[in-house]
Amino acid sequence: MQVTYDSVADLAEALRRAETAHGRHEQETGQPDPDWPTWYAQYMMDEQAGDAGPASPSG
Repeated sequence: MQVTYDSVADLAEALRRAETAHGRHEQETGQPDPDWPTWYAQYMMDEQAGDAGPASPSG
C-alpha cells in the first residue's frame, strides 16, 4: 500500500494523530518505545487503510 498526503498540513496532522495514539500505547505498555518511527509508520498506513483505532499497530 502506498501512503500519500495531499499537503504538508495533512501530513503534519497525521503525525500529530500518530503521536497521540503512540502516547496511549506507551501508557498501556508502561515503557518507552525506542522503535517509535516504525510504530508511527504502521499507524499512519493503517489509518489511511481505514484500520486505525484504539488498538496498537501490529508487527
